[in-house]
Amino acid sequence: MLLILSNAAVFAQSASGPEMADVFRSSGKIYVVVAIVVIIFVGLAIYLFSIDRRLRKIEKEK
Repeated sequence: MLLILSNAAVFAQSASGPEMADVFRSSGKIYVVVAIVVIIFVGLAIYLFSIDRRLRKIEKEK
């Protein structure tokens, strides 16, 4: 039953591919999207490292 459902999901996808990615790529906006994603990941990494530093400082005090 699982194999039949997975096979139906494969055929349900369009053969043309992701249209939104093609539109972003053709207009040059894909670089804006990638830049925003990178900024978000860098911000999260900085936030997590700062929390880690604060926790280490608190643990050393105890």
